[in-house]
Amino acid sequence: MEFSQIAAIAGKEFWDRIRNRWVLAVALVFTAFALSIAYFGAAQQGSVGFRSIEVTIASLVSLVIYLIPLIALVLGFDAIVGERERGSLDLLLSMPITRVELLLGKYLGLAGALAFSTVAGFGLVGVVLSAQLDLNALFHYFGFMLSSVLLGCAFLSLAVMLSVFAADRTRASGLAIAMWFFFVLIFDLLLLGVLVVTAGQWGGEALPYMLLLNPADVFRILNIFSLEDVRTLYGLATVFPPALAQPWLLGLVMAGWIVVPLAIAAWRFRLGAGRA
Repeated sequence: MEFSQIAAIAGKEFWDRIRNRWVLAVALVFTAFALSIAYFGAAQQGSVGFRSIEVTIASLVSLVIYLIPLIALVLGFDAIVGERERGSLDLLLSMPITRVELLLGKYLGLAGALAFSTVAGFGLVGVVLSAQLDLNALFHYFGFMLSSVLLGCAFLSLAVMLSVFAADRTRASGLAIAMWFFFVLIFDLLLLGVLVVTAGQWGGEALPYMLLLNPADVFRILNIFSLEDVRTLYGLATVFPPALAQPWLLGLVMAGWIVVPLAIAAWRFRLGAGRA
């Protein structure tokens, strides 16, 4: 595997997003939403202005779970199938580059653009709030930004996998939307429905492990258990064992959500699923 080839493709993907101002647009969206939440999140309670890092992170977690997976899926759903429909995939593969190198290069370039826009958007808010935060609060805010990047990379990996398996862009986009609905909206409702219907007799003990089957839930738990006030606010401390909520363990789970779909995509693409 030639890392120089991967780096060349990744660089092209990244700078393409820079030139079409995609990164700037996403970063501005993150900045605008984060600043609004930080300063006006408690307006309904008659309070305006920054309150605490706990309240800010709790509100931002809800925003990120809806926004970043959607952006990642939209960004990556046509990574391979789009090249195939445009007729450029055969041209790329005619060059001295393997399918796996092409796939990894495109993923890393898109992931770099997504990570840059996420860090730039939320980082600017961190700079604005830094005068009101101590080192411990800044540390937790940095952890929130890092976990947001991991969440985006996980859903981008799923999007690239869809792009390899899909027959055309229309199907890929439909699958991407369905995946967003499932992981962001439906998954937790299904778990809740099972608990309610069985009166907690089935799935109660397995619930913490089942939550790990959703990268959005892993992200939520990772941030909930980082701060005592946030953990109390969400009320999951009683159903999720602290031993399973260790940041390093949840980080490994999130890494698995990045690596496994990408490995499946590489395996399928190498078998020739991406041929025109």
